Amino acid sequence: MPDAPMELKQLSRTRLYTGRIIDLYVDEVEYPSGTKTVREVAHHPGGAAVVPLTDDGRVILVDQLRYPISRHILELPAGKLAPGEDPVHCAARELEEETGWIAGSLTKLCAFHTSPGFCDEVLHIFRGGNLRLSPGGHKREEGEFTMSLRIVPLQEVLKMIDRGDITDAKTIIGLLLVARGEHLGERV
Repeated sequence: MPDAPMELKQLSRTRLYTGRIIDLYVDEVEYPSGTKTVREVAHHPGGAAVVPLTDDGRVILVDQLRYPISRHILELPAGKLAPGEDPVHCAARELEEETGWIAGSLTKLCAFHTSPGFCDEVLHIFRGGNLRLSPGGHKREEGEFTMSLRIVPLQEVLKMIDRGDITDAKTIIGLLLVARGEHLGERV
């Protein structure tokens, strides 16, 4: 018989920081035993990412400078949800903004918690198909001016994951889900 899930009672919440991307909280919580402890929580509004797959089986990736790790990495086009925004709209917006491509179809692959040990972010991943170039090109924001595009065959990006050339979690998850669907003959 599995153990019953334990619930924690929140006794207090202190906001330490309000930022553009995250808010930071310290919560005092109590276990059912009466023991009190502290939980640190990063609140993030969530986001959406797209696996843009061309008709000939290539994936459009962005090569992006990530300041916290001081290097460029290959990623799926992705971005933060605006307040009340539907994840599919976020995915479409970010694809065009970052790459200059528009998806004729967006199919939800999954949603996952990025780091539930300390953060409440949920990321939604979509497969983008029936791609066409945007008449206006990309619409990158200033922080995205260091981006460049890499259009790589799906089989090659899988090898890049195996070699450790692609290390971004959302990108790995999205690519493996699309590859699984393509391998099974599904049009995900």
